[in-house]
This record gives sequence, structure tokens and C-alpha cells, in this order.
Amino acid sequence: MTKAIVYASTTGNTGMMARAVEKGAKRSGADVLFITADKASAVEVLPADIIILGSPAMGAETLEDSMETFFCALEGKLKGKKVMLFGSYDWGDGQWIRDWADRVTNAGGKMLNGQGLMAHLSPDEEILRQCEQLGESAA
Repeated sequence: MTKAIVYASTTGNTGMMARAVEKGAKRSGADVLFITADKASAVEVLPADIIILGSPAMGAETLEDSMETFFCALEGKLKGKKVMLFGSYDWGDGQWIRDWADRVTNAGGKMLNGQGLMAHLSPDEEILRQCEQLGESAA
């Protein structure tokens, strides 16, 4: 099994979450591609059995710019793909991740973790534990 973890982080909060997801994914025995959105390409990510994406909420609850660019390249090719989402936010109520989950399902992707895993600001130990479980349990 291959798991692709692609993330963007501006303050480091989503990066902390991504490293916890990676830890869990490796513990599961999967082959793991771990890369930032600004360096990722849809061609290298699409073959993965599970695609795990992370982004902070920006501005009016939108994806971080490099993740938006990467996701736009991936979005039209998600039909039948298993996807999980995670990220952090500062204000609002997490609308950005619900909108992102809707984009995944509207593109034909299958969300494996509902509407995603969110952390308000810096992830605490419980959220990091959930991130590890997300990476480990994705199947």
C-alpha cells in the first residue's frame, strides 16, 4: 500500500500535523510519499492508494496558495480515489475544510475521514495522536 501525504504550512501548525500523519503512515507499513504542496505533482501523487492532504485555512477560510494550486491540478483526476484531509485554522469554524471535502466528493473522490481533521491554532497532544491514527488507519 502507498500513502501520499502532501501538505502546506505557513506557521508550522499544519506541518506538525503532517509529520504526525507521516509517523502513523510509516508505522502502518505503507510506502509513504511525504512532500510539500509546492514541490508535489499530480503525476507522482495519483498512483497512491490513499491521498492525504493538509492545508491551513487562509484569509476568508480558503486553502493555502500552494495547496490550492496543487489541488486544482489534482481535482479533476480524483474519481474513485481515497482521500483524507487535515489542517489548522486560526479563526472561523473550519468552513475551509468542509468546502475542501465537498470539492473532493464533487470530483468523485471518496473521503475516508468525514470532513477532515482540524486543529485550532497549534495542535495539542490529542490532535497529534489523532493525526498519527489518521496516517496509520487509512486503508
